[in-house]
Amino acid sequence: MSKVLSFSKSLLAAASSKVRAAPASSAAASAEPTKGSGITKMVPVSPAFRKFVGVAEISRAQAVKKIWDHIKLHSLQNPENRREIILDDKLKSIFGNKDKIGMMEISKLLSPHFIKSS
Repeated sequence: MSKVLSFSKSLLAAASSKVRAAPASSAAASAEPTKGSGITKMVPVSPAFRKFVGVAEISRAQAVKKIWDHIKLHSLQNPENRREIILDDKLKSIFGNKDKIGMMEISKLLSPHFIKSS
């Protein structure tokens, strides 16, 4: 029984020393700028979307967040069906001249605004 306890104590000691060492290594990693990948990768956007967000490059995740911030700020969700977004003039310039879209369509409709690099 004492062998099990001494082994457990050594594992706990090793684990706690790794936890203490982790913040120092993560601080060094955060000092370096990351390029991101997938939905966090910065991508150039179309002129219409650039006018909406105000930047030339944005990640897909940030773009969707900006859209939702605009929707919430201007109360554009249909009160009867919260999954439906009623488009104002600013959103119509991005999503075409539709009057309303479903919330699940946002990512699909944003895709043409991200310029693919070779």
